[in-house]
Amino acid sequence: MELLIMINACKIASASRVTAVIPCFPYARQDKKDKSRAPISAKLVANMLSVSGANHIITMDLHASQIQGFFDIPVDNLYAEPAVLKWIKENINEWKNCTIVGYQWAYRYRLNVDFALIHKERKKANEVDRMVLVGDVKDRVAILVDDMADTCGTICHAADKLVSAGATKVYAILTHGIFSGPAITRINNACFEAVVVTNTIPQEDKMKHCSKIQVIDISMILAEAIRRTHNGESVSYLFSHVPL
Repeated sequence: MELLIMINACKIASASRVTAVIPCFPYARQDKKDKSRAPISAKLVANMLSVSGANHIITMDLHASQIQGFFDIPVDNLYAEPAVLKWIKENINEWKNCTIVGYQWAYRYRLNVDFALIHKERKKANEVDRMVLVGDVKDRVAILVDDMADTCGTICHAADKLVSAGATKVYAILTHGIFSGPAITRINNACFEAVVVTNTIPQEDKMKHCSKIQVIDISMILAEAIRRTHNGESVSYLFSHVPL
């Protein structure tokens, strides 16, 4: 609501263009009807942003890329991937002998390492019923990659699965660390070397209660996107590079 009011205030003060920078897009997980009378809340948020007067949206790692199609205004969906790859190479000594676990295919190709998949079945939101590992992680470093973690039940369950399958170390790398409810307790009790998140959501308070949480600063990516957008330059460079 605060964002909508600020956008509207700018428009009625005769701003020629308003760009909304939303690092973590709200209600991004409600992007489709999973049952017949469920709301598509991401579309509602898109409508409200457009109606309030936004001309351009800059966001990062949308839960589902099709959310960009909910808007009739330009949307720049930036990726944390370049910053994450840089962190992996600088902080994980055995990264050449790692296995990427998740749906982020690009990480596997950019690092030229093995890939595994965890198939999860949910009976209801935030609760995984069954989990199956597809791929080999024996005697390897496993790097779990996902776009967000909320209550962390899934990633902690996945970490146990990877250790029982023979992984030597398990890292979790997430763009949006929501960490609600029992998340911090679960991470503290889980077998992670580190849980790495970006600062699309402020993490200072969470880091005080959990030494395993490490943060990748993506402010430079957003700042460069704002600069390039304002000057009419290409934003595509940021999809594969970290600005210096």
